Amino acid sequence: MLLAAAGVIWSPKLSGAVAQATGGLTPVTVLVDVRGVPVADPRALIQAAQEEGKVAIVIRNQPHGSVALKQVLPLQRRLVAVQPNGSVVTAVDPNQAILGSLDARFVLQGQGRKSAGGVVFGNQTIKIGAPVEIEGEQFRVGGTVSGLQVGGG
Repeated sequence: MLLAAAGVIWSPKLSGAVAQATGGLTPVTVLVDVRGVPVADPRALIQAAQEEGKVAIVIRNQPHGSVALKQVLPLQRRLVAVQPNGSVVTAVDPNQAILGSLDARFVLQGQGRKSAGGVVFGNQTIKIGAPVEIEGEQFRVGGTVSGLQVGGG
């Protein structure tokens, strides 16, 4: 019986609730870059995701729950070519529109806290470079954390 009580006291959901009640949680903005996902209509998917306004996030195969989706920014792939005279020329990749692949930055807003090991978001420590999955009504894509901001600023 004591073990069951200890399990309830030390459960992640309860410790998260205690942290929220004591003011230990602060707003956390997480940027997730998704690149090269084959999609028939990337613009429609971005629009549908923005209209939905929230996504489910999975960190290290552990579901975190729903977080607010603040913005989805389309990313342009660029081609780089070195010219015979040594100069470098860049241009937007025309294949991105033809082949229909999704390259976007998802701006997520949730609650977390700063710890000695990084940012704790959904009882998981996340850092830039960590793989995550984002899921909406019409999609489930894998991406990489490209930015973190703790606090209201």
